Amino acid sequence: MTPAITAAKRSGIRYHIHNYQHDPASPSYGLEAAEKLALPRGQVFKTLVATLDTRELVVAILPVASHLNMKRLARALGAKKAAMAEAGNVERSSGYVLGGVSPLGQKKSLRTVLDESATGWPTVFVSAGRRGLEIELAPTDLQALTTAVRADIADSDS
Repeated sequence: MTPAITAAKRSGIRYHIHNYQHDPASPSYGLEAAEKLALPRGQVFKTLVATLDTRELVVAILPVASHLNMKRLARALGAKKAAMAEAGNVERSSGYVLGGVSPLGQKKSLRTVLDESATGWPTVFVSAGRRGLEIELAPTDLQALTTAVRADIADSDS
């Protein structure tokens, strides 16, 4: 049981846990999850932590095959600039190791932005707090549990 699963369970939402054998040599944890669970890459979301120009840490949830658009993330949160947060700050703030950062059950509650594309799926998959472990839930539940705002923050990989 991870803090993410505990948070989902306590909230009373419907969710499903999916396990797969994580390969430590995999270059992308999110793309690995999509491949091993035989899911469309647009339905599996990664959790990234960024720092705004105000030094505030924030969370971005976006499809695994996309890149985070820092300008749109900053704009969605009323800031001028955003940059990826340092790994140590991410792990201390979230309580998770990189590659297993879940938007649910983080040690410190951070402002969160969920990419608009999540609403196009009946369910989405995000890390359940450990590499090789995903939680499937409705995007509306993900938004509610993280108190996320929705915005177009992803740039397509192609």
